Amino acid sequence: MPLHVIYERALRLVTVKVLIKKMMMQILPKSIGNLIDSFEKLPGIGPKSASRLTFYLLHVPQNMLDAFGQAVINLKKNTVYCSNCFNVGESDPCVICSDPGREEDVVCVVENPINILNLEKTGKFRGLYHVLHGVIDPLNNIGPDELKITELLARTRKGKIKELIIATNPNMEGEATAMYIKREIINQKENNPVIRRIDITRLANGLPIGADLEYADEITLSKAIEGRRVF
Repeated sequence: MPLHVIYERALRLVTVKVLIKKMMMQILPKSIGNLIDSFEKLPGIGPKSASRLTFYLLHVPQNMLDAFGQAVINLKKNTVYCSNCFNVGESDPCVICSDPGREEDVVCVVENPINILNLEKTGKFRGLYHVLHGVIDPLNNIGPDELKITELLARTRKGKIKELIIATNPNMEGEATAMYIKREIINQKENNPVIRRIDITRLANGLPIGADLEYADEITLSKAIEGRRVF
């Protein structure tokens, strides 16, 4: 099928969907339509999920709706970014940076605050964190300057860190971000004796617990072989 025919059909399909949405919005009360539009702006929520959530809330008691609305209003009002690690909390510094039982010489670099929750659930890490608030992603015009990398490099120059654990996701963007951070720290090591003692480590990649070799892909298996340890 010629490319221009595919394009025309796709354009007609989009036009039909837009017309149907406009028609539905004319039928629905504005308050419902506005809430559906608001839900659609959230990541991972399409028109069907947005409609389903809206009509679910329509049958929720008013006191629950008020509590839900107040929670949304207070989401940003009652939260601040920690000036040390850039985690989200109710105070600055955050509860983790304020904890005297934490190991200040070990810092784990993560992409987002939610990654801290995942690591804390393990109960195995007692160091501090640094939140980048994203990864280097040229396709979405996100470069190093949009992340908290400059602030991370400033922390390394203070002389307290002995190990920097880079815990970005093992995908293309996460690996690119990890390599960039490593390169910047190595460049600083040449001129700063304080940074020379910092060990840069990466979270291990490989087979998850309970996985079968039969269903593992080549990249996962290669990472598992590279990260093998004495048993």
